[in-house]
Amino acid sequence: MKKYAIIADSTSDLSTDLLKEYDIDYARMGFVVDEQEHPAALEWDEVSPAEYYNMMRAGKKIRTLQVSAETFKEKFNEYLDKDMDILYIGCSSALSGSVNLGSIIARDIMETNPEAKIICIDSLISSLGQGHLVLTAAKMRREGKTIEEVAEYIESIKLTVNQFGTVETMEYLKRAGRIKASKAFFGNLFGIKPIIISDVIGQNFAVKKVKGTYNSKLEIARMVADVVINPEEQTLYISHADSIEDAHILRDEILKLVTFKDVYINYIGPIVGASTGPGTIIAYCVGKEVTIEGKE
Repeated sequence: MKKYAIIADSTSDLSTDLLKEYDIDYARMGFVVDEQEHPAALEWDEVSPAEYYNMMRAGKKIRTLQVSAETFKEKFNEYLDKDMDILYIGCSSALSGSVNLGSIIARDIMETNPEAKIICIDSLISSLGQGHLVLTAAKMRREGKTIEEVAEYIESIKLTVNQFGTVETMEYLKRAGRIKASKAFFGNLFGIKPIIISDVIGQNFAVKKVKGTYNSKLEIARMVADVVINPEEQTLYISHADSIEDAHILRDEILKLVTFKDVYINYIGPIVGASTGPGTIIAYCVGKEVTIEGKE
């Protein structure tokens, strides 16, 4: 079986340890603050998560950049030069243009190089929901599955990855254009926390409102319990924007209702974090297939 690389991008929010353990690479996006461009590194090697989110708390405006065409060309050719095929699992196309650009670059490469094989998948999700799909692919590769088998499976399960999150403020999501909700929803958010899902087309949708921060965690826990399937066989993923205590509270509330095989908690990376803001917490689990399409 021909070897193949598994490539994610900066929105997958996987730790350096997991990237190394499962031999996962990623195409870097970027962010701009004070007119200076930085790589959106999951290793957090230029700036720590606390420093990053403190910049946002201090009012710094952060602009994000999708994966560039040149980065895709370099990353794809790096593995093609090693005679490897490529499986790229990108951020939801409703949130980033990277997967569409990656698909264009991949098609152009394959047209000029008939021996090349690059499969691009729109994960329809981000953060550790996307990360879960990437890890699943890497584990299947380790089991000896072909790139075609893995790609087909990931496509078949991606809408079973459920997202339930809340934010400290909707301002970042609104500013970035990364949220769908009715005008009535935005009308009165004083003391109200939104519950945000990833819908059937991969956009963030504020599906309901809950009064109070703690109650939002209880509601997320109830929603996880309602949709999860075979939790004893899977990992509960929780990502947070420099709010580890809230992440632990959310974990504990979920585990009061459902027993998972394992729990994985990690920081929301610089790309997703720029759109959600500090204080965000998100839970991901595999469960009933997502069918909701958010409408404004």
